[in-house]
Amino acid sequence: MEKVVDVFYKKIKVDEMLQHMFINVKWQKHLPVMYDFWENVLFHTGNYNGNPMEKHQVAHQLKAMEKSHFDQWVLLFNETINELYTGENAEKLKDRAKNIAVIMQMKILGIDKDEFEGK
Repeated sequence: MEKVVDVFYKKIKVDEMLQHMFINVKWQKHLPVMYDFWENVLFHTGNYNGNPMEKHQVAHQLKAMEKSHFDQWVLLFNETINELYTGENAEKLKDRAKNIAVIMQMKILGIDKDEFEGK
């Protein structure tokens, strides 16, 4: 997962839409947390015990997020996975990332779940 996370955040750091949201990130602390998070998402390792929803709600208060930010995040994440891997786990990871983005948009932005049906 380290490779996925590292390549993904390299894209984020130069992305015109998203880079400003990550300016104050302490990368040496953040990246290991993300390694654990995505390993847990895919492999259910139990090595992540944070609250990503709470972190993103706080981030939203500091720099307002919009649906377009989440769409771009998913696009870059899928692009990263497609560049690095194929197969069942790659598809699971993309699907779970999309679902996480949908849930965050519903809870943080108040977007109704019906707006995501069929996507």
